[in-house]
Amino acid sequence: MTPVKTGIAELPLHSGHAPIWLIEKMKKLADAIVSVIVDSYDTGEFLRRVSDPLWFQSFGCVLGFDWHSSGLTTVVTGVLRDSLNLDKHGVMVAGGKGLKSKRTPDELRSTLISYGFDEGMVEYLLRASRLSAKVDNALVQDGYELYHHTIFIDEKGKWAVVQQGMNVSEGYARRYHWLGEAVKNFVVEPHSSIVSDGVSSVVLNMTSRKCEDARKVSVDLVCESPSKVIRMFNNLNKQESLTRWLDEGTDAMVIEKTPAYLRMPKTINWNLLRKVYELKPRNYEELVEIRGVGPSTVRALALIATLIFGAEIDWRDPVKYSFAVGGKDGVPYPVSRRTMDEVTNFLREMIEAAELEKASKIEALKRLARAEQTTVLEFAGD
Repeated sequence: MTPVKTGIAELPLHSGHAPIWLIEKMKKLADAIVSVIVDSYDTGEFLRRVSDPLWFQSFGCVLGFDWHSSGLTTVVTGVLRDSLNLDKHGVMVAGGKGLKSKRTPDELRSTLISYGFDEGMVEYLLRASRLSAKVDNALVQDGYELYHHTIFIDEKGKWAVVQQGMNVSEGYARRYHWLGEAVKNFVVEPHSSIVSDGVSSVVLNMTSRKCEDARKVSVDLVCESPSKVIRMFNNLNKQESLTRWLDEGTDAMVIEKTPAYLRMPKTINWNLLRKVYELKPRNYEELVEIRGVGPSTVRALALIATLIFGAEIDWRDPVKYSFAVGGKDGVPYPVSRRTMDEVTNFLREMIEAAELEKASKIEALKRLARAEQTTVLEFAGD
């Protein structure tokens, strides 16, 4: 079994809708390919594949989508949601875009209970769905607000998450991939790898291992008297430049203007802080899990932790791979032939083994070949 990478893919926003005739073809093709993957390997292998952003993107192209399109995420997850079920494939998909993502908990609970999942497993999967969304929206503050969330669950209770955030000002969407079996701690580098179209100049990444002390200080702070935290916050709220928040060592970053999504929050929900104080979370994961604790609260606590208590904060975009469309000359990134060949060969084998009409197989293989020609992947960290 070949190990795969999970992470983040970043794509430009495209408007419009896929035509109904294409959606129907996508559903048939997805059904056939996923059936072969599950029969040839197991449901766990499908979850590992869908949590790999390069494989996911290639799969979307095979189904009929353009390579470089934000709409691929919502349509492909929607197609898989309508095509897969626990009875036939051993995998289900819940969630979606906008209001569908809000209804994920109710959808999960009703479906899982109807299939005989015990209450403990249902609560575990609900927590995985809830925390994965909270982490990418509040702990990785990169300027992208989540608007799409889907969770894939197999018959054994294993899971993967594909969710997408939008940066309206930049006109890009960023996709986040999670693989349950690789998550040791939801708040400590839960993405086993990260892929992006580019690297942001500054990001508050509270999932970084470097932020361990900042996470501990944040928990200690909320267990202190709220009035003490209020005084600290009011003093720090006079800060105007993000450069004053950063270390002055050799790795210090210099930026001219603080991004709006990282500015010191002007107000804090002090009633929430009092609620958190009464709950006394034992660790950062429990703190983040409390309803109402969002980006502003996380950011305010992080800044108090670093400016007053000297805890280290990681301001780097958590990107390990760069993912974009480019030419054969290596611009903007060189092609990783080994990785692309593995993805392409796997998909080609699954297509050829699928129960499809000859014409459909030929079309899918041609789309896979075109996707391979336009793929660019740079290994930037490992």
